[in-house]
Amino acid sequence: MKGGVYLDAEAPQLIARQWAVVSARRGSRKRFAENCVEVVASAEAALGAADPAQQRHAAEVMGPSRSSEGFRLYYLVRWLDEDPR
Repeated sequence: MKGGVYLDAEAPQLIARQWAVVSARRGSRKRFAENCVEVVASAEAALGAADPAQQRHAAEVMGPSRSSEGFRLYYLVRWLDEDPR
């Protein structure tokens, strides 16, 4: 299990690590609804599209994963501006 997401070794395409811009206030939340997440092609694209003044933050996420309520969720791996890799 990684960040609340069960990974299936036989079907890695179902849940993937992706770059994204998350539209939400930063805090202790570790998962975000699909409508708050804009998946982009690269970390550079995420950092370029981020706008902290507008609550848009570059992140590495895992997902989408379907919740028990039927929502598609993305789980935060890390905020890109906190851990430069």
